[in-house]
Amino acid sequence: QVQLVESGGGLVQAGGSLRLSCAASGRTVSTYAMDWFRQAPGKEREFVSAINWDGRDTAYANSVKGRFTASRDNAKNTVYLQMYNLKPEDTAVYYCAVARHYGRTFYQGKYLYWGQGTQVTVSS
Repeated sequence: QVQLVESGGGLVQAGGSLRLSCAASGRTVSTYAMDWFRQAPGKEREFVSAINWDGRDTAYANSVKGRFTASRDNAKNTVYLQMYNLKPEDTAVYYCAVARHYGRTFYQGKYLYWGQGTQVTVSS
């Protein structure tokens, strides 16, 4: 069993930055791809980013490409999402998840574990 705890969310003005962290416990996630996805109020969950097991490959939703960067530190069993130039439409609860495979596809069955999420609010 893996527990994932996201942190680093908050309220930021448009154009600002935040760095989300996702700490895993229970067992190592170093051999798994890890995703971030988000859910805005009244909207369906959507894929944000993916990172493969060693961090060498990353993939992003078109809406965040060039502004968000996923990374990981397997020694710390932690993944990160650095978010720059935030926009009001980035407002959502952000979740990290252990994925069955690496890639930009998004479906609920893709994930083995996910956290409780962290709120990101971007004001205009």
